[in-house]
Amino acid sequence: MGLTEVYGERLTLALPKGRLLEPAVALLARLGYDASALGNGSRKLILDDAAGALRYILAKPDDVPVYVEYGVADLGIVGQDVLREREPDVYEPLLLGFGRCRLVLAAPRERAHLNLRLEPVLRVATKYPRLTSLHFQRRGIAVEIVRLSGSVELAPATGLASLLVDVVDTGRTLRENGLVEIEMLLHSEATLIANRAAFKLRMAEIEAFVQRMARAVREMTEGGGHA
Repeated sequence: MGLTEVYGERLTLALPKGRLLEPAVALLARLGYDASALGNGSRKLILDDAAGALRYILAKPDDVPVYVEYGVADLGIVGQDVLREREPDVYEPLLLGFGRCRLVLAAPRERAHLNLRLEPVLRVATKYPRLTSLHFQRRGIAVEIVRLSGSVELAPATGLASLLVDVVDTGRTLRENGLVEIEMLLHSEATLIANRAAFKLRMAEIEAFVQRMARAVREMTEGGGHA
């Protein structure tokens, strides 16, 4: 049973903690919704919009697709990196134009030119085990995946792994830790997702919301602004 069934007819939107939250809240503000209390020193994880049209759930980025897939939230905002790693059964009606980053393979600077096929054992640290495994399978290279939940840059420095796969924006964190990008696995940006059942049952409401958000994204893109 979703929150819309429990609490009424508001659409429920799952928002991600971390770097995507601020631009997501700014985008919602352009549509006339106020989610500014989330993550602003408050411990609230569920919040109603003052206008009564939306209910917000604040969750870890990896959990946003789970809440949407299982119908607890009608909609969600999450990065494509998370979507491709988790492969949830949700609709992806709109790219949002912010949170752009790359999922890359990186190595210590002194090993940047190594031939991966000649390495007897390759241990790769990552928060993205599925995407990492697929990448090396396609290349026919055997690797051992070490799954980490944070500070992946530590792995090569401590000898835990030879390589890492992680998301980067400017690449500054890699450079500051003596790492260089070898290959790019995928581009990513923030995406609006929708529960499949909710999309069918509340199609008019959700499509109207998506269209309004799409116009706001176009206006920001054409005006050179940011969410």
